[in-house]
Amino acid sequence: MSMMSEFKSFAMRGNVIDMAVGIVIGGAFGKIVSSFVSDVLMPPIGMLMGGVDFSDLAVTLQEASGDVAAVTLNYGSFIQTVVDFLIIAFAIFMVVKAMNNMKKKEEEAPKEPPKPSAEEVLLTEIRDALKR
Repeated sequence: MSMMSEFKSFAMRGNVIDMAVGIVIGGAFGKIVSSFVSDVLMPPIGMLMGGVDFSDLAVTLQEASGDVAAVTLNYGSFIQTVVDFLIIAFAIFMVVKAMNNMKKKEEEAPKEPPKPSAEEVLLTEIRDALKR
C-alpha cells in the first residue's frame, strides 16, 4: 500500500472528519466566547470595580527609554483569558455531560433477550418430550 493511499484511507475515516469539524467549530466558538467576555462581560465587571478596564491593567517592569518599548506584565489580559477559558471549559463540560447521560440511557434501556439458537430449541423440545 503506497503512502498516499494509506493517508487517504486514514483521512477519510469518519473519526478524522468529525474531529476536523469539531476543531473548526471549536475555533469559532472560542472567538465568540472571547468577544462575549471582552465586549459584554468584562465592561460591567470593570464598571462595578470603579471603572476599571481590564485590558489596560498592567504592571510596568521597565519604563520605555528611547526606541525601546516599555516592558509590562499585562495581568488584565490574563484575567480575560482565564474567564474565556472557564466559560469554554464549562460549555464543553455541559456538552460532555449531556452526551454521557444520553449514552447511559441507551445502555440502561432494556434489551430484548436473545432468541435461542436452533440447537437450543431442539434440545428443549427433546427435554420436554423426555419429561412426558
